[in-house]
Amino acid sequence: MICVSLAEPTAAACLRALQGLDFAEIRLDKMRIGPEGIKRIFSQPSRLIASCRPGGRSETKRLHLLLTAIQSGAAFVDVELETDVRFRERIIRAARAAGCRVIVSYHNFERTPPRAELERTIALSFASGADIVKVACLVRTRRDNARLLGLLDAGLSLIVVGMGRKGRLTRIAAPLLGSAFTYASIVGGRETADGQWEAASLERILLELKHYAQA
Repeated sequence: MICVSLAEPTAAACLRALQGLDFAEIRLDKMRIGPEGIKRIFSQPSRLIASCRPGGRSETKRLHLLLTAIQSGAAFVDVELETDVRFRERIIRAARAAGCRVIVSYHNFERTPPRAELERTIALSFASGADIVKVACLVRTRRDNARLLGLLDAGLSLIVVGMGRKGRLTRIAAPLLGSAFTYASIVGGRETADGQWEAASLERILLELKHYAQA
């Protein structure tokens, strides 16, 4: 399953981009948007993930944007493991009340940690209230790819992502090996993370691989 990650600057641009998409992530941290725009977006029939990465806005503003998205119909909300516990707990309580599933995400932009460290991170994420755990790490070597994909052997509800050009393999292999889904850009040049495939190209690759696997 492919989730198209959108970082359109305005609500109007986001609504245009959503036309024809069944499943998308809305990067609220990349947008100039208020409550009314969020309500318009998250009332769409597409299944949508609300995410708002830290750094660009105050934590109070970030919390407000995510809570508004949950109340407006988000199917999933993504909250970072490293986020303050009180922040995360408020998001999770709101999500539970609204029937919104919680993705607790871990991002490592420097390396892919050892297997034992990744497993501890996953266990902590589920213990904190995750329905799905996202593990996204910078890939520097083939062994990093193998380590990330090996996490899927546990049969847990995981999203595994290798960041960077050397991690592009995981974005193809992970959904075939049990990852809940994979992320892609809507078109080339509008990636929201280093190493993303264009959605149309990724869909063609996955369909071809599934065809060969069933032959």
